[in-house]
Amino acid sequence: MPDRGSGGGPSGPRIRVGRPSRRARTLLMTAGVLAVLAMLFVMFSGFWTDWLWYRSVDYSSVFTKTLWTKIGLFAVFGLLMATAVGLNIWLAHRLRPPLSAMSLEQQSLDRYRMGLAPYKKWVLLGVTALVGLISGASAAGQWRTWLMWVNGVSFGTKDPQFHKDVSFFAFDLPFYRFLLSFGFAAAILSLLAAALVHYLYGGLRVTTPGARATAQATGHLSVLLGIFVALKAVAYWLDRYGLAVKSGDFKATDNWTGLKYVDANAYLPAKTILFIIAIICALLFFATIWRRTWQLPVIGFGLMVLSAILIGGLYPALVQKFQVSPNEQAKEAPYIKKNIEATRKAYDIGDAEVREYNGKSKADDEKLRDAADTTASMRLLDPNVVSPTFQQKQQVRGYYQFPQTLDVDRYKKDGKEQDTVVGVREINTSGIPEKNWINEHFKYTHGYGMVAAKGTSVDKDGAPDFTEKDLPPKGDKGTYEGRIYYGENTNQYAIVGGPQKELDYADNQGEKTYTYKGDSGVDLSNPVNRAAYAVNFNEPQILYSGAIGKGSRILYNRTPKERVEAVAPWLTIDGDPYPAVVDGRIKWIVDAYTTSNGYPYASRTTLGSTTEDSLTDGQRAVVAQQNRVNYIRNSVKATVDAYSGDVQLYQWDKKDPVLKTWMKAFPGTVKAKSAISGDLMDHLRYPQDLFKVQRNLLQTYHVTSPSQFYSGSERWQIPDDPTHKGNAVPPYYLSLKMPGQKGQQFQLTTTFNPNKRETLGAFMAVDADARSDEYGKIRILRLPPNTGVAGPSQVQSKFNSEPDIAETINRIRRGDSEVEYGNLLTVPLEGGLLYVEPVYVRGAGVNYPRMQKVLVTYGERVAFKDSLDEALNEVFNTPDRDEGGERTGPGDKEKEKNPPNATVEQALKDAQSAYDAGQKALEKGDWEEYGKQQKALEDALRDASEAEQGGGGKGGSGSGSGSGDG
Repeated sequence: MPDRGSGGGPSGPRIRVGRPSRRARTLLMTAGVLAVLAMLFVMFSGFWTDWLWYRSVDYSSVFTKTLWTKIGLFAVFGLLMATAVGLNIWLAHRLRPPLSAMSLEQQSLDRYRMGLAPYKKWVLLGVTALVGLISGASAAGQWRTWLMWVNGVSFGTKDPQFHKDVSFFAFDLPFYRFLLSFGFAAAILSLLAAALVHYLYGGLRVTTPGARATAQATGHLSVLLGIFVALKAVAYWLDRYGLAVKSGDFKATDNWTGLKYVDANAYLPAKTILFIIAIICALLFFATIWRRTWQLPVIGFGLMVLSAILIGGLYPALVQKFQVSPNEQAKEAPYIKKNIEATRKAYDIGDAEVREYNGKSKADDEKLRDAADTTASMRLLDPNVVSPTFQQKQQVRGYYQFPQTLDVDRYKKDGKEQDTVVGVREINTSGIPEKNWINEHFKYTHGYGMVAAKGTSVDKDGAPDFTEKDLPPKGDKGTYEGRIYYGENTNQYAIVGGPQKELDYADNQGEKTYTYKGDSGVDLSNPVNRAAYAVNFNEPQILYSGAIGKGSRILYNRTPKERVEAVAPWLTIDGDPYPAVVDGRIKWIVDAYTTSNGYPYASRTTLGSTTEDSLTDGQRAVVAQQNRVNYIRNSVKATVDAYSGDVQLYQWDKKDPVLKTWMKAFPGTVKAKSAISGDLMDHLRYPQDLFKVQRNLLQTYHVTSPSQFYSGSERWQIPDDPTHKGNAVPPYYLSLKMPGQKGQQFQLTTTFNPNKRETLGAFMAVDADARSDEYGKIRILRLPPNTGVAGPSQVQSKFNSEPDIAETINRIRRGDSEVEYGNLLTVPLEGGLLYVEPVYVRGAGVNYPRMQKVLVTYGERVAFKDSLDEALNEVFNTPDRDEGGERTGPGDKEKEKNPPNATVEQALKDAQSAYDAGQKALEKGDWEEYGKQQKALEDALRDASEAEQGGGGKGGSGSGSGSGDG
């Protein structure tokens, strides 16, 4: 017997390794098919849920139009690129030499040719498919450029250099540049691919002696180089027009756009000459097909490069140095004028009314005090400070929240419009008592109710004077649908309408339940839909949860900005949507802008940085389709229903050509302005982000004289917020009467400092009431350049350094209380400037601020009192007044640091006045006022007694003494 431990025999049973069994193969194949199907379903779920969402908001046309445009661009340009590259690879292979030269170079290449031979077709298909996919995907991203080019309408305005309609630069030129870049990419990829194939098959030689290229390779590559140079000629021609929208640095401004002297007189003719040279050079390359030599085209190409250096670079530099620099202001004046005119038109600031304003008043105190009551409704309730107070007073339950910054709106009370601070009580899932999937997505689904307070007054404790409050809501707004399913802070999905009941609100009787009755969201009764959302939201419970059944609907994309951006992806969205009760429902009002980056000669601005101020946070940032723009219009007003999520777009600017273009591209998506209801119109206002952009430009472009613009002597700057150093002061909504206006209008206001100074340079206001005939009218009060009128930072510094005020503030803080300064309001008053700032106190153990004091200054006078009326009376040396505006208290006409002695006669008059005012208060039942006047009567009688004895009288209260410590 053979030894199984040695020799060739196996030492154990033979194991046969062969193909897997049929059952194993079937299982593997099934697993592979299931894996592929799973991947396809994941891809499908994203597409399917997007389609369902757009259909649910009745904007499916936006989805389909965008989708088919992307597919069309992907297919056309992907196919063009694949064809161009594939054709040149095939042609290079077809033109290969029949025999390769015997050389070491070719011998080493033989191995690659032999290895590639069996897979040539697959390599060709793979390469062309890859470049096609990449190019198609890139082209699909240009869907906005394509739609604007196809649907572009005329601006009706021509540029001053080429006399072409602005639409050419805004709509046509971007698409031509895209085509040019695509052509360059196709030419370069084709050239590289063809050169590689020619080299691989011996058409090009690097180290082999003799001719470096065959005649066929020479002709082929020459044609591709000729196409590249011809495209360069087209680029030179388009560059001529590009000068009108080219940005660059200039002494007069950091954001210059358009031609300067050297552009018009050096670069423009240079581009034309280079265009002609490039055409000649391209023809020389094409001629190589017959000449079979690169001698002439290489010379021509070298001449083009040299010309680009000399004509396109050196010549303009010489013109700048020897013609422009010695007398730059005179040379550039015509171009500065074009830039000023275009910029003012592109940002709609050309009609801004600039009026000289002295900044110092000659009116007497009586007139100033009367004017203070009629010129502005001083908004003492700062929406940026009182959110914690709303939270403390009106949160009701821990699972509700208010936004960090509230909003300012207008509501009518007894036929009179009143500035109102508003916020809605949104759901706060982080405050849910017991967090789990059912509670977060099924039970705690919505907020409830609007809360509103008077903007111009507070209650006796310094808290907001609410006009709408509590749950269920009660107040001035009447009956309305108060449930908030869509809000600024509502970021996660909810599933409503099914078997699981929702928490509606809680009151003294306990929790009230509710089932959503709207048709918003996507129906989940379909198992395919449930599976798609389970995959898309990475939440498998959606697929099998028993809490989902008949009638269940999923709500998502729940913030107003998200919804408007999704249904109108061509709009830039204002950073501050605000709620209003409109036609019995809470609706979010969203301002939206059309923008362009192609307005000739108009200087550019960066939306992200321009709209930042001390109140901007991630939630209130502008949503920009393009961040760098030089044309903007508030052309659309949008609404989002807080209950149903319904989105409506309204055409606001009927003249805007950019909006008209998009309305052609997406017909039926934007409703006519006439469709805006009267109730909605009452709440529309001028948007903050547009105002910020305009004020940023007006720092420089309030000047219309080229010489002043060039010198920069009249330039302004936006002041820092005195209470938030390092951040721009935000604009403020205020009912205000500007000089020249007959009555108060709801306006958006801001201030300017002179460049690099802290004094006041100008005050700016825009009519913000949508019903006003002068809506959008910008008025600027320009103070003299040498003015000594204090700016916001100086005013705040004055408040902080006044000894009596500082002592009171320090006393408050020593009591473990915190002091917060409210919005510093600036009001033009009878030739001067009145500043008003509410002061809030967070008392020890109280986690919300209450308004306790008011700071007022006019000229050099400062007051720090418990109420606005008291502060105004002190600043203007006028007696106290009752609610009807009648004088009630002792006169302060002669108030100074050391008041003079009061005479017996004056003291008795003061006593009689206080007695009469007290009797009036008693008749009205105003016990607080009655007690105040009794104190004044007592003081006046004491003064009379002291005066009769030769002693000093009281004469009035000292500035800043104040009462109350918060």
